Amino acid sequence: MSQNTSKNPWLWVPPLYLTESIPYVIIITVSVIMYKSLGISNSDIGLYTSFLYLPWVIKPIWSPILELFGNKKQWYLSMQLILAAVFLGVGLTTGLNQFFTVTLAFFWMGAFASATNDIASDGMYLLALKPDQQSFFVGLRSTFYRVGMITGQGLIVIVAGNLETSLGDPTKAWSWTMIIVAGLMLVLTLINWITTPNIKEERITKEEQPSFGKVFATFFNKKNIGLSLAFVLLYRLGESQLVKMASPFFLDERAEGGLGLSVTDVGYLYGTLGVISLLIGGILGGVVISRDGLGKWMMPMAIAINAPNLGYVFLSWNQPESFINPAIVVIIEQLGYGFGFAAYMVFLIYLAEGLFKTAHYALATGFMAMGMMFPGMVSGYIQEWLGYPGFFVWVVIATIPSFLMAYLAKYPKEFGKKSES
Repeated sequence: MSQNTSKNPWLWVPPLYLTESIPYVIIITVSVIMYKSLGISNSDIGLYTSFLYLPWVIKPIWSPILELFGNKKQWYLSMQLILAAVFLGVGLTTGLNQFFTVTLAFFWMGAFASATNDIASDGMYLLALKPDQQSFFVGLRSTFYRVGMITGQGLIVIVAGNLETSLGDPTKAWSWTMIIVAGLMLVLTLINWITTPNIKEERITKEEQPSFGKVFATFFNKKNIGLSLAFVLLYRLGESQLVKMASPFFLDERAEGGLGLSVTDVGYLYGTLGVISLLIGGILGGVVISRDGLGKWMMPMAIAINAPNLGYVFLSWNQPESFINPAIVVIIEQLGYGFGFAAYMVFLIYLAEGLFKTAHYALATGFMAMGMMFPGMVSGYIQEWLGYPGFFVWVVIATIPSFLMAYLAKYPKEFGKKSES
C-alpha cells in the first residue's frame, strides 16, 4: 500500500526524470567534449569514457538491495546528493596535473550513483502511480528525460563554450561549468525532496523473493535467447563507435582532419537541433510500430539508424567550411536514430516478456549498455589509426551486422501493435 501519494504527478514526474537524465548525459556525453577541450587524446577519450557505461551494464546485480533496505525516495535523494558532490569534485580538480585520472574517478563514482538513481526513480514511478496513470504519464516522463538531454548536451555545453571564450582558459571554463552543474543537481534534489510523495513500501520476504539465480536462469532459457542477445549487442555497432568520435571530429582543427567548430557550436548541434530531431524521430517510430507492429518496420528502422552515417563520410572527406553542412548531417542522423531506436526499444520489451518482467528488462538494458561500451572503448584507437575519413568508412562497414540481425531476429511480427479493442 502507498501513503501520501496524493501529490500531483504533474508536479513530481517532470523534475524526477529531469534529474535522471542530466547526470547520465553529463557523465557519458559531455565528458567527451570536456576532455577533448582539455587536450585528451581520442584513444583515451574513447576507452575511458566508454568504460563509464559499466554501472548501467551491471546495475541488475545490486538492484535487489533497493528492495530490501530503505525506501525508493531515500535512495534517489541520497544518490542525487552524491551526484552533486561528484560534479563539484570534478569542477574543483580540473586544474590539477593529474586531472584526467582524478576527474575520471569522480565520474566513475557518479556513474554508479546515477545508475542507482535510475533504479530508485523508476521504482518510485511504478509504486506511486496506478497502472493507468503509469501509461498516461509515460509521455511526460520521456519528454522531460529528453529535456534533460537538451539541458546537458545543449545548454551546459553552450555555457562551457561561452566561458571558454570569455575566460580564455578551457580549464577554468570547465571547472566553473561543473560547479554550475553541481548547483543545478542540488536544486533538483531539493525540488524532488519537496514534490515527490512519501510512500510506504511493502517488503518482500526472503521466502517470497525469487533467487537471483532463478531470475537469471529464466532469462537465459528464453527461446532464441542467443539470437536475441546478438541483436541487442550488434544493432548499434556502428552508432556505438560514431557517437564517441563525432564530437572530437567536430572540435578537432581542420589540419587534424576535423571541422574546427567551437564548443558552443557543438552544444548547439547536438544539444538543440540533434535532441529535437531525436525526439521527433522517436515519436514517429513509436506511432508507426503502434499502428503496424514491429515486423513491418524492423528493416526500415535498421536502415534509418545506419544510413545517415554516410553523412559523416561526406563531412570527413570534404571538410566543408559552412556550419550548415554538419547541421544537416546531425539533424538527419539524429532523426534517423530516434526513428530506428524505437524498433530496438520495442524488441527489448518483447525480450522482457514473461515472468520477472522488471528484472528481465533490467538485464536486457544491461546488455544494451554493453553493446555501447565495448565498441566505444576501441573507437578512439581505430580513429587514430585510420584518420577521420577512414574511421567513418569503417563505421559504415560496421553497420552490416545491424542489418543481418534485423533480418534474423525472431519475434512476433505484430508485437507492439495497438489492440483494436
